[in-house]
Amino acid sequence: MSYELREHTADVAIEAEGPSFDAVVGAVADGLAAAMCDDVPAEGERFDVRVDAESREALLFDYLDELIYERDVRGVLPVDNDVEVTERDDEFSLAGSARGVPLSAVSAREIKAVTYSEMEVAETADGWRAYVVFDV
Repeated sequence: MSYELREHTADVAIEAEGPSFDAVVGAVADGLAAAMCDDVPAEGERFDVRVDAESREALLFDYLDELIYERDVRGVLPVDNDVEVTERDDEFSLAGSARGVPLSAVSAREIKAVTYSEMEVAETADGWRAYVVFDV
């Protein structure tokens, strides 16, 4: 699983690949953390995240939006993201966790929001790929 930060006019984009959809979602979330902070300390407590949605794209959007919300409410940078996605009757559920590094321990850049602009989630010959643009 891997991600790359991509320049995108005034925004930032993350492109990720992985062997499974779960891995790609986690990689995009790790890319979000990297877009906000260059150096992440080892401190921070894990917290749980749960999201349900009607499509893979909506699940990815809602999960990333929830991580930004957790950053704002808890005052933490969500890193070391671990996710498990299940699909049942065309409904998708994500159960995950992240380590919340206190924002006071990092020099973080603000990411305002995740966007649907140019979002792409696709199955590939090698697994999954996602491309997500964030408003900065």
